[in-house]
Amino acid sequence: MDTKGIDQMLSLLQASSVAAKGRGGEAPGSAAAGTDFAQVLQTSIAQVSQTQQQAEAMAANFAAGNGTENLHEVMIALQKANISFQEMIQVRNKLVSAYHDVMNMQV
Repeated sequence: MDTKGIDQMLSLLQASSVAAKGRGGEAPGSAAAGTDFAQVLQTSIAQVSQTQQQAEAMAANFAAGNGTENLHEVMIALQKANISFQEMIQVRNKLVSAYHDVMNMQV
């Protein structure tokens, strides 16, 4: 499973946390190390979507008898798609939790 996008997002969050502790007067919205958080998130979502579409296409071809896919290849692709989707859900849950924590902070 390709987790490059998720790993980039997590490293960006860690770098932002370290940078936020170290800087006092800089703008909080500036990106750490030139990485755009929105772009990393969008790329990760696109990869998950692509994985799911490929797995669904393999399953449809296997069910129709049109493809050369074996049952085990189709099942592996479906499980990869499921795991990547579950991973994205967990990242979303962490982002929502962080958002709620920030919103509940007293200024």
